[in-house]
Amino acid sequence: MSLVPENIPALATEFAEKPPQAILELALRSYSRGQIAISFSGAEDVVLIDMATKIDPQVRVFTLDTGRLHTETYEFLERVRNHYGIPVEVYFPQVEAVQRLVAQKGFFSFYHDGHKECCDIRKVEPLKRALRTVNAWVTGQRKDQSPGTRAQVPVIQIDPTFRSESGVLVKFNPLATWSSSQVFEYIRANDVPVNELHRTLVNAGGDYQTLNIPAYISIGCQPCTTVLLPGEHERAARWRWEESTKKECGLHAGNIAQP
Repeated sequence: MSLVPENIPALATEFAEKPPQAILELALRSYSRGQIAISFSGAEDVVLIDMATKIDPQVRVFTLDTGRLHTETYEFLERVRNHYGIPVEVYFPQVEAVQRLVAQKGFFSFYHDGHKECCDIRKVEPLKRALRTVNAWVTGQRKDQSPGTRAQVPVIQIDPTFRSESGVLVKFNPLATWSSSQVFEYIRANDVPVNELHRTLVNAGGDYQTLNIPAYISIGCQPCTTVLLPGEHERAARWRWEESTKKECGLHAGNIAQP
């Protein structure tokens, strides 16, 4: 039970303007429970979990623990697990690779030579292991997260970067056409668990563009995440020491247009 790869482009066009729930239902009805999973870390992903559990209460969910997350993020992961009564599979980086990096370059090498090496070890390699166990995955990517690089993200696609153990990997991006405001409006309306670092944004109605105070919008590893200042785009708060064209960690490399 799975989608025929040759049909994916037509399905992407057919579902391009449909609500996320319709895309999720297609995804969860097309793959058996063990062969599709939601990748979970932030606000978009918990919205998808909330929608998905109304279709399949035991939807499969996995997360990447880089070892450098905020305490609030770990607490958030636990609240989601308890709230929905589902296991959250956790993938960690390879111990030897982390030890080698720290021994050679210290704990903060990314401040000096860019974040790619650290992200490859702590995020990309664990993701590859997670995706080898499924035939399809669901992500919270949005086109407006980074208009210069993610503007062409489709709602359904053959994953251009990663593969499953059996070969072709299908990628669903049900929130591709949503805005940050829509994500947080859904969270408020449906009493969805939220990372406490997002509390300022939730209380303000979810639209970061109208905030006149600093707030956490895009949350990653603690050393690489800062609050967003009024007037900035949400990705500006990540890896502040690097130029704007490099603010990606590699998890969605195939969807990133090169500026």
